[in-house]
Amino acid sequence: MIRRKLLAVFALTICVSVAAVAGLVLALTRRAFEKNEDARTAALLAQFQREFNRQGDEIVRRMQAITASEPATRMATALDRSPSDAAAYFDLARSLAESYQLDFLEFVDGRGIIISSAQWPAKFGYPENAFDVLSTADQQQAFLKREEMQDSTALGLFAVRAIGAGDRKVYVIGGRRLDKNFLFALDLPADMRALLYQNRGDHFSADLLLDPSANNAGDTVHPADKFAPLIEAVLRYQQEMSGVIQWSSNRAEDEVFHAIPLRGLAKSGQEKDGPLLGVLLIGHSRQSYVELKSRIGASALLVSGGGIVLAILFSSWVAARVTHPVEQLARAAQEVAEGKWDTRVEMRGSDELSQLAESFNRMTTELLEQKERLVQAERVAAWREVARRLAHELKNPLFPLQLTVENLMRARTQSPQQFEEMFQESSRTLLAEISNLKTIIGRFSEFSKMPHPQLQPVQLNDLLRGAAQLYRAQLEAPGRPPITCKLELDENLDRIMADPELLHRAVSNLVLNAMDAMPKGGTLTLRSKGDNSKAIIEVADTGSGLTPEECERIFTPYYTSKQHGTGLGLAIVQSVVSDHGGTISVQSQPGQGTTFVIELPRNIEPLIQGMSVPSDRQSSGSK
Repeated sequence: MIRRKLLAVFALTICVSVAAVAGLVLALTRRAFEKNEDARTAALLAQFQREFNRQGDEIVRRMQAITASEPATRMATALDRSPSDAAAYFDLARSLAESYQLDFLEFVDGRGIIISSAQWPAKFGYPENAFDVLSTADQQQAFLKREEMQDSTALGLFAVRAIGAGDRKVYVIGGRRLDKNFLFALDLPADMRALLYQNRGDHFSADLLLDPSANNAGDTVHPADKFAPLIEAVLRYQQEMSGVIQWSSNRAEDEVFHAIPLRGLAKSGQEKDGPLLGVLLIGHSRQSYVELKSRIGASALLVSGGGIVLAILFSSWVAARVTHPVEQLARAAQEVAEGKWDTRVEMRGSDELSQLAESFNRMTTELLEQKERLVQAERVAAWREVARRLAHELKNPLFPLQLTVENLMRARTQSPQQFEEMFQESSRTLLAEISNLKTIIGRFSEFSKMPHPQLQPVQLNDLLRGAAQLYRAQLEAPGRPPITCKLELDENLDRIMADPELLHRAVSNLVLNAMDAMPKGGTLTLRSKGDNSKAIIEVADTGSGLTPEECERIFTPYYTSKQHGTGLGLAIVQSVVSDHGGTISVQSQPGQGTTFVIELPRNIEPLIQGMSVPSDRQSSGSK
């Protein structure tokens, strides 16, 4: 038991320690990876911003070059003199966009009317919807703008510059697409990638996601719909978000994406308050983290397995050094409890267990010595009690014997003529007292030589009925208060293995005691009941009852509260019950009667195996 407990404690300690260390390492690893991801995301975002500013500065330079070019200046001067001649410059934006390598270029007059459009020539003569915002950005750096195309919309990096000619101004609005080429320009590590989502509404659309890893339009390495929850969260909350994209059941393929909102110009001219035009997605592969986590888990399992093996070896060693001596002490203590007072524990060394063994051996030696002294004291006390009881019992009949003999001697000396008459009377007295002496001696002899039970099937109800019938005449004897006998028998009570003669003898003693306890009459109740394991006999009276002190001493041999009793009746009852493997107890209170309860096992054969049963019961009980 101790070995198993030690093994369990060691194994649990090792597993908990390894689990705690592994958990701490995993937590630190995850924190380190997250910190590294944040740093790399910030670096990539800074690179994106630098590329954004670089291309924006390039667009601004080209826009300034366009505003200073001769065709643009001539157009502005001509429109200042005659605004109705704007149709003559219908194709100017297209030619200048090709010359200065811009994807978008428009000329807008001071009223917001489009004079020329490179990306959509049909817009000529229509108002520019965002003119109120664009007209205030003629001195700003490049900014994001969603541009309406003939068949679709596009997200671009724009700049606005104004050409002044007289009282009128012509605004030049131009820029380049923010597309895969822009993302390709970013220097990305091998385990990172950048995607761009062009926002056109409140709901995600896979066609608006630009993935540089796609081979063709609409062709992506991973399903674009996986980004829908993350992008919709950015659109809903209008702030930066992050999340893990799970591409398959293989955790090594997961990616952590940071979604950064990209805004255009607001009416105030500030980008921070502008509309959300796109979402930049920066992804990190979790393969290295998952692989490291897997290696940490495998290492933890390996260490745990090795720890359990070490725990088995260590617990065995500890058991050999500690638990084996403890088990020896436990076995020795059990032997002492079973009565082997001379048990000794052999142990070498000078540690605490050896000192404990030495103390144990000293204790058993002292117990053995005390046992011998106690046995001798009990033996002396028992003989003294026997001598006292015998002296008390024999003194009563001896005194009349002595008086009778003295009277006979005196009568023969003083009155020979009356000696014959005195002799007859004294002879009767002598014979009566001698018979009393024989009875007393027989009772002591009977108690000292109680026979062993002769087992046979016994019906307790029949035994109780027989006892009631045997003493019915004495219970109803004329001249004494009547005693009513009641039988409360369990008719379903099965037979038990017992000695009918010894049980009858025990019940008879209890019935006689009950009769003596009711000198003024009363009720004697004989009761039987039982269950699957035992049978119960109860003998109850309504007599004077017993005190608690009397209940404790009532089964002690030679103890009696009667004037002429030997104190052996209840001792004989207890001996009979004990020989049957049962118990007897008393329930009583002064003035409320007494109940003796006998509990007998249904099968007592295992309890008496090996007993030597005398072949002649009558002779053993009458000697």
